[in-house]
Amino acid sequence: MAKHPSTEKRELIKAEYWPKEEAWTGMNELGWFKAPRTLPHLLNALASKHLSGNKDPSSVYLELLSRHVDSGLIEMVSEADHAYGSGYSGPRAIRTWQERMKILDTLGFIKSKKIGNQQYRFVLLVHPTKIVEKLQKNSKVPREWFEAYRARALETKEIKATK
Repeated sequence: MAKHPSTEKRELIKAEYWPKEEAWTGMNELGWFKAPRTLPHLLNALASKHLSGNKDPSSVYLELLSRHVDSGLIEMVSEADHAYGSGYSGPRAIRTWQERMKILDTLGFIKSKKIGNQQYRFVLLVHPTKIVEKLQKNSKVPREWFEAYRARALETKEIKATK
């Protein structure tokens, strides 16, 4: 199968400047996850005071994305492991993690199901484009951020242009 011209170009640049380095491609690799190409914009919005006040849930969202295998569903086994993976340790780690999970749930980035005493037993990752549309409609994100997000989403074909 023939390679796309832009792929060939990138391979030539890599061979010219870094011939002995092993590049991360994500292809045929175990241990990688799918994420939207707009992820930096999403994490930026989540970290902003506009959405989250002083409680930044972006590392929690990234940790959830990395646990996702398929179906957008994460079966939460150990809240302590999720808290640590999100960057929280110490006696308040789980509580801090739960506070950030609540923000993600309230904003609509996730849906959660409580089972027994475990508040977040099952978590569904909601399609981020749908959440961004709702946030923009409700004036929850700055216009400047939304325009940058939308431009990147159009570039990556995550969304289609409206007429």
